[in-house]
Amino acid sequence: DNGMEYEGPHEFGGPIGTLVTTLALPIVVLVLAHFASKGEVDISFLSSLKGTKFWDGVLASSVLCPSCATDVTVLGWCTVGLVSWFMFQVVLERLLPCALVEGAPLPDGSGKKLTYRINGHLAFWVTLLLLEVAWPSIIALPEGEEKVVFGRAPLTLLYDYYAELALCTIGLSFLLSFYLYFTSFAQSKLLAKGGNTGYATYDFFMGRELNPRSLNNTFDWKEFCELRPGLMGWMILNLAMMQKQYDNLGYVTGSMILINIFQGVYVWDALYQEKAILTTMDITTDGFGFMLAFGDLAWVPFTYSLQSRYLVDNDPHLSLPALLLILITNMAGYTIFRSANSQKDAFRRNPADKAVSHLQYLQTKRGTRLLTSGWWGMARKINYTGDWIMGLSWCMVCGWDSIVPYYYAIYFCILLVHRSVRDDMMCHEKYGDDWLEYKRLVPYRFIPGII
Repeated sequence: DNGMEYEGPHEFGGPIGTLVTTLALPIVVLVLAHFASKGEVDISFLSSLKGTKFWDGVLASSVLCPSCATDVTVLGWCTVGLVSWFMFQVVLERLLPCALVEGAPLPDGSGKKLTYRINGHLAFWVTLLLLEVAWPSIIALPEGEEKVVFGRAPLTLLYDYYAELALCTIGLSFLLSFYLYFTSFAQSKLLAKGGNTGYATYDFFMGRELNPRSLNNTFDWKEFCELRPGLMGWMILNLAMMQKQYDNLGYVTGSMILINIFQGVYVWDALYQEKAILTTMDITTDGFGFMLAFGDLAWVPFTYSLQSRYLVDNDPHLSLPALLLILITNMAGYTIFRSANSQKDAFRRNPADKAVSHLQYLQTKRGTRLLTSGWWGMARKINYTGDWIMGLSWCMVCGWDSIVPYYYAIYFCILLVHRSVRDDMMCHEKYGDDWLEYKRLVPYRFIPGII
């Protein structure tokens, strides 16, 4: 022992942990898509990897590399479709009317605030409208001529090529992450504290640049990817699964209706409340690297749509009382989640607002105020509790025959606990003894009186 200890970053397992995570997450997405199609945990595909060279086995696997060994042109068309979807959302962000909203002060001490184009809610409705009535197709007329007509988009293609789309999205997420990493070395870039360690694999994962921007500094990559292509893509995937179930059965089940309503409202809510994201840790603190780029573009749409994908071929046909119980569970979670977040956001923007002026708070030495009453007097992360309850209801619509749909509740629990620990450490560093006093005043993290 020479007395020397590793002094680099430790979050997510440090440089080695982030490298392993970067390589493992794409596999998890593809395997979960396979599980959802089978309706159960099925690892029989691993047997095809035995007795062959590793990469030969991967390329021949219909799970780890779908269509690679059969028709690689499918992957090309999927890539074209995904890039077109991304660019379509960019066009909407650029051209639709917007509100120009300032974000939080930058952490460099300059007091400068970035301006964001807020029009995600309008883009949401325009996207749905165009997919319903404006998809172009060509029909043959009796006279032998062809005519372009417009109607509903053939969304069931998203079911047919679900795994291929996931694979191509993973590839595009890596490309974007490399672009973000290398461009962050240009001069005058504001770097995120957690992503500027000098350890390449760690910084690639966490994100070096805090707010990467293009188009004369008006297009914010991080804010755009957080809410637009992936989040709306998730909802479109759900609609595709519902259409596929209707084509298969001739009707849509109660579970499929609920999952589309629950998650559709969740996506709508995020876009309707778009400006609230500007004060979250993702925007104010974390760099934009693989963690957020992959999470926004690949993980969210292709793992959060797992329940609807499962229901296409494995619907439990739940009874009406069971569906009502699940509906009540979801509404309870949504009420907690939205009410708590709205209260905090309103207090941050205007503490004198009549809706929040009665709330008690702890005045910190930094000059900021920490709420100690209302929703935030019950638990420090009460919004996480509501978010998880909603997520649990999404899993419940799939019944209890398989653990596969419940991956989300399990994963999200781990994610929220980890994020709360990250936030606790950062707030302790930020507020010092004031944070300890705040934790004394609000001793519970998730559930009042319990934990």
